[in-house]
Amino acid sequence: MRLERLAAAHLNAVEALEEAGQAHPWRRAILARALDDDTLDVWGAWQGATLLGHAVLAWLPFEAELQAITVAPHARRQGVAGMLLAHLVTRARQGGAERLLLEVRENNAPALALYRQYGFGEDGRRRGYYPLLGTRGGEREAAVLMSRPLEARAAD
Repeated sequence: MRLERLAAAHLNAVEALEEAGQAHPWRRAILARALDDDTLDVWGAWQGATLLGHAVLAWLPFEAELQAITVAPHARRQGVAGMLLAHLVTRARQGGAERLLLEVRENNAPALALYRQYGFGEDGRRRGYYPLLGTRGGEREAAVLMSRPLEARAAD
């Protein structure tokens, strides 16, 4: 598996991954802007010519924010998300960010476990932030706000 910074030429692959891997995928226009935005880093994990996962890192003053990690359903539980997350932690630290922020659905137990494994702690919750997956009513679930300090270290 190799990591590569994604660009506009990867739009079709990123869109296909979003459609396959997300209940609420980012729209093509949003993906195109993300791939062309200097304040974002979009990284992909490739196996040969197949995009297995991607992650979006936003640069903020003094901080960075993990905006998304998406992994193809057939590639889940194979270390793709962990590889992307470890890379973005390193990129954020190298870029001078003091903290890496993220938010995740409160019912996404695999993601919560991954983030905790990589040193993220819970900072709070946004009640009723996300539409509840698999429902048509107005039911919603909380977003768990998490962060990790990025003290300068040689390696994680």
